[in-house]
Order: sequence, then structure tokens, then C-alpha cells
Amino acid sequence: MPPEERSSEVFDETEEVFANNMDNTSNGHLPAAEKETEPEVEYDDRFEDPPFLSIMSAYLCLFLLVVFGHFRDLLRKWGFDKTMDTSEFGNEGFVPLYNDFEAFYTRNVWQRVLHYWCHPLAGVPGANIEIWDRKFGSFNENIRLQDTKRNYLNIGSYNYLGFAENNGRCSEETIKEIRDKLGTTTASPRSELGTLNVHEELENLIAGFLGKDACLVFGMGFATNSMNMAALVDDGCLLISDELNHASLILGARLSGAKIKVFRHNNMKHLEKILKTSIVEGQPRTRRPWKKIMIVVEGIYSMEGTSCNLPKIVELKKKYKAYLYVDEAHSVGAMGKTGRGICEHYGVAPEDIDILMGTFSKSFGAAGGYIASDKDIVAHLRKESHAQVYSSAMSPPVARQILASTEAIMGVDGSGEGQRRIRQLKENTRFFRTELQKRGYILYGELDSPVVPLLICSIARLCAFAKTSLANGLAPVVVGFPATPILGARARFCLSASHTREQLQWLIDLMERCEPVLGLKLSSRHKQKLKS
Repeated sequence: MPPEERSSEVFDETEEVFANNMDNTSNGHLPAAEKETEPEVEYDDRFEDPPFLSIMSAYLCLFLLVVFGHFRDLLRKWGFDKTMDTSEFGNEGFVPLYNDFEAFYTRNVWQRVLHYWCHPLAGVPGANIEIWDRKFGSFNENIRLQDTKRNYLNIGSYNYLGFAENNGRCSEETIKEIRDKLGTTTASPRSELGTLNVHEELENLIAGFLGKDACLVFGMGFATNSMNMAALVDDGCLLISDELNHASLILGARLSGAKIKVFRHNNMKHLEKILKTSIVEGQPRTRRPWKKIMIVVEGIYSMEGTSCNLPKIVELKKKYKAYLYVDEAHSVGAMGKTGRGICEHYGVAPEDIDILMGTFSKSFGAAGGYIASDKDIVAHLRKESHAQVYSSAMSPPVARQILASTEAIMGVDGSGEGQRRIRQLKENTRFFRTELQKRGYILYGELDSPVVPLLICSIARLCAFAKTSLANGLAPVVVGFPATPILGARARFCLSASHTREQLQWLIDLMERCEPVLGLKLSSRHKQKLKS
């Protein structure tokens, strides 16, 4: 059925429901019992708030940073202090290309703590990782790379199944591809002279792995979202997006020209309200039915560790005849009994998802992305996708790495290594989350999510945690404002099948030793359990 007819059909059905409800009420509102009914979903995705004192200390810390930042800007303006920021010169009479005031946070906060980020790697991102030493000048300017390097426990890379390695079958297959077969690049887009047998073999394998009719692979994961959305929706269409969707989805939605509406994270009542009102009201000004409506969510949200409420979303998608686009960048390979992602995790049939998108840079230890769907949609993308027509094809050795890791996950290589890693990742994730939570740390996300955000709240405490970790041989990823809310500063642990139980226990013991100084146990729920 054409999208216009689907939208019109749902419009009529929803109007009829609204009319019946209006007839049953004298004041024009929905019945009280209907308003108070909660959706029957066995799903708890609430975030625990930090205690009041932590909130106040975080705001006080930011207040002092802002005050001293303005004071230093004043000194810079008068020539008493220098700035490491770039400035525009010679453009008198022109509007500046960038606003100097907008760089206030970068100038006065980021520059102060730059040495806790942007670490240059010196080896494979396995369970342990080597990082080059750096030397910083005053105020972190003039960063100089040293000849020495150190070994750290790697708890920040997306190497969920441990396939990003320099030995074993995957790396051997990749080396053979370069040396004996197709070299390093096609030097051409897929639509011209860039399609190779290895690409078609990979697409067929991924489609079968995910349970979809067809698949299309791309050389860059970010571009898989940002460059394909415009080929699926355009002016006159509606995109309904989760508020915590990745930047690639946001960029793709904006480039598409479609109308964008945002629903609160994993709030199914809010999503249904937007669907219902959008169908009834239609397009702005003209009130014509939407050409198509598409819901856009992620399987695992990379900053929160939460998963989308897929069963309820599919239910709403079917009820209101909308399309569904699921980004499985962090869930494919890492979720589900056999690594088939969020659909397998929740027991949802793959055919209920119109567009399954994912990347190869996490569980597969490679690079690039894919879109899996029915044959007609994939054929359409082959002709219309900017990422297919204008960018170079996926590198042959990268495709070979993905083939080898996917075959291991599926078990077709006969080694059983893929399933062993999936089980190990699940055991590591559950052990680590359970141990930290029962000790009183605030963790976001669900039990099986390998993305484990630890709420720290204050940027001062965040920097202290980063400094202490690096000094003790731990390489963490710490994230603060503006990448998170002001009170959402966090350390993001990414677990891997490569981690051993001993390494995770060492990390837990390290956090316990540092707790008296850092004060990271912010959970009030844990304290309530101890009292009871």
C-alpha cells in the first residue's frame, strides 16, 4: 500500500477513535480511567538521580569555572594573559566565520583538562593497550609526543567481541587479502568501478545473519546514517526521533528535509502521543496526510547503555502504520544469544523492522556500516544513496576482516570461537554491573549492555577520576558537558570478551581503594537497601 494511503487510513481510524471518546465524555476530554492507564510494558529505564549535595557541588564547580573563565577572558582582553585559541584576522567588515564567545567553554574548561583525552595509541585496542606518553606546556599548549609508552587496562574501546586483534584467523585473512588478492582499495565508488566479489559476498552473509532479504555495506559507519536518510524520506515526510539518538542520525534527519519531531528517551506514552497527534493534524499549514512516517531509534544508546523498548515500539509502529529505522551500531554482535542484536535480545522478528542499520567498527573489529532491509529498499539505496554513489567503496581487507569475524560469530568457521566470545562478553557484563551496583555506584543501562556508564556528576570529580585511573594503569573514557547534561558527567566503561575476570576484579578493587578520595558511590537506592 502506498505511504499516502497508509497515512490516510490511520488518519481515518484515529479520527474515529477520537470521535468515540468525545461522545463518551461531557467535557470533551478523554475518560479519566483512560487517561490514567499505563502501558503494560515490563521495562524500567529510569535514571537514578545523584544526591542533593553532589548536585550542589557540581553546580558550584561550574559556577567557579565560569567566573574564573570570564576573569581570564578579561585579562586576555587587556593583554595580561595569553590565549591558545585561534582568532580571525584580516576579515574587517565581514561577519566572523565562528563566534569567539562560543569557544568560552573550550578555552577555559576543555583546555585545562585536555591531557585526560585524545590519547595517541601505540598498539592494538585489546584488553590491554599501549599509549604514547605526551609532554604538555603550561595551560596544556604545545603537546609533544614522547618516545616512551605505557601499558594500561583498556576499558574504553568498542572492541566488544575482541576481534580487533593482530593475530588469529581474522588478521590472517586480512593480510592474505592485501598481499595475494585485491590490495588495499578500489579507488572508486561502488556505482562505478568499486564493486568487488568480496563486497557482494559480505552483503549476502550479513543479510542472512540478520534475517533480512538484502543488505548494502558502506565504508564509513557515520555516513551510513547521515548519507542514507535523505534517500528514504524527504519533504512532506515525518521523522520521529528519540532525544538521545546519535549525531549521525540527527545529521541525516536534518539533511533529509523531512519534518523532525523528538520524543523523550524511551517514553512510549510520549511517542504514541506524537504519532497520534501527527496523524490527526497532518502536515503544517496544508494539513495534508504525511507522505510517510518513520520512527528512528537505537538498539543500544552509546552514552547511556540503555536499549530501546523494541517490543512496544514495534507495537506502536504497526498500530499507526509507521516505518521503523533501528541503529544497531552498539547492539549487533553484543546483544542476543547468538549476537544478532536487539531483535534477538527482545525476541522481535527481523521482518518487523523496516530498516536495520549497524556498524562494523564495534563487535566486528573493522570499519564501515550496513543497511539491511527488503530487496526493493536496498535496490533503491543502490541508486539513490550518496554514500553509495559519491564515496569510495569499502576497502577489500576491511571487508575480509568483517567476513572472517561474522563467520566466527555465526559459527560457520567450525571453531566455536564466536559463540564463546558472545558468552564471555555477557558474563563479563553481568559480573561487572552487578558488583558495582551492589557497592553503591550509579550505573546507567540494562544488565546485558556492554556499555556501562558510571555517573560521576561533577566535572572536578570526573577529572580526578581520570587522573587517578591513568596513574594506576587504567585507560578510561570520561565524558562531561556539553557531550552530556551538566549533571551527567560520567565514566563510560566498554566491556569486551577479551577481558578476564581477574582484570575486571582488579578494576573494581581499584575503584574501592580510590573511593575515600573520589567519593563515587552516589546511589541512594543502595543505601536504602542496606537500611532495610
